[in-house]
Amino acid sequence: MRFLHTSDWHVGKVLKGHSRLAEQAAVLDEIAGIARDQAVDAVLIAGDLYESAAPSAEAQQLVVRTLLRLRRTGAEVVAMAGNHDHADTFDAYRPLLAEAGITLIGRVRGPDRGGVVEFTARSTGEPVRIAVLPFLSQRYAVHAAELITQTPAENSARYDQLVRDLIRALTAGFTGDAVNLIMAHLTVTNGTLGGGERAAQTIFEYHVPATAFPAEAHYVALGHLHRRQSLPAPCPVHYSGSPLAVDFGEVDNKPVVLVVAAGVGTPAGVTEVPVTAARQLRILRGSLADLSALAGSLGDAYLRVFVREPARAGLREQVQELLPNALEVLIDPEFAARPSRSGPAADGVERSPGELFGEFCAQRGVADPPVEALFARLHDQIIAAEG
Repeated sequence: MRFLHTSDWHVGKVLKGHSRLAEQAAVLDEIAGIARDQAVDAVLIAGDLYESAAPSAEAQQLVVRTLLRLRRTGAEVVAMAGNHDHADTFDAYRPLLAEAGITLIGRVRGPDRGGVVEFTARSTGEPVRIAVLPFLSQRYAVHAAELITQTPAENSARYDQLVRDLIRALTAGFTGDAVNLIMAHLTVTNGTLGGGERAAQTIFEYHVPATAFPAEAHYVALGHLHRRQSLPAPCPVHYSGSPLAVDFGEVDNKPVVLVVAAGVGTPAGVTEVPVTAARQLRILRGSLADLSALAGSLGDAYLRVFVREPARAGLREQVQELLPNALEVLIDPEFAARPSRSGPAADGVERSPGELFGEFCAQRGVADPPVEALFARLHDQIIAAEG
């Protein structure tokens, strides 16, 4: 049987105040097209469908429309909550989406209460079992008293053991005559961050080794880390990564979805299918002249720009005039201010406000005569008004 593995859509994510909902719609449209063209038996969405636990109505409409469209391909659709999603809301909508043939799982469930999803693959007639483990916060695994009285290593071990126990319980019914899959949203030891994850919920003190997954599993579909990667384990363990770069920390990631072929007694084969609908994110460095030379070759990419010139009034506006898609303009650290504290003048002579302001600018690497002239003019107006 064949299934599509995707995760970390982060619908509703805003980049530097700029909505990306149209891009996200294009990406999800592309994923639905891949599911249709590949004629997959199932689509597994391993958490973080939304950016926020309180997504906008537009974000919710987009996700629901996409789930329905995926289901209309004839594939089984199984989606679960990640750390960005609101698990209780997922469970509230679970009965409604079940009427459309979509399985939605919010909180961790036991095998006999929906934690294991079973169906028959339409293409091969093989039975399929999916053990589903939504995101489990460390605060549910380690009680407050233990956080106070135990060491971080003891708390980490407690979290590790709890997750292992859950995986063991969820996979206890795996048999040799079925395709056995695991879907989880968590951090696996030695996994590589993609660059845009929520750091507070990706701390590596709370992780599990890939060896926690049993050899009986044909494939483990992971979400949470945004970089496409696989990890050595007794069975195939894969992060699909996010299908679009959610922040500038992910400019080097290659967005894909994974199409997996797995069968009873057959090792899983994984094919990466590129997702290209999102606008590219790029980081540029250079002087105004350098940036001007690049302006015509950047397409519609969103830009983070490090200007290799000292700060001055109007510099941001000049950059954005050259590069309208520059969402963030920063001074390159080599040219950035190096704050220093200056004490009284060595000669004991009191400085005028203009001299103090000039000294302030010099300490921060700002050489901007128009700003100094503006300061002087404003100072004169204040003195005249007080007089």
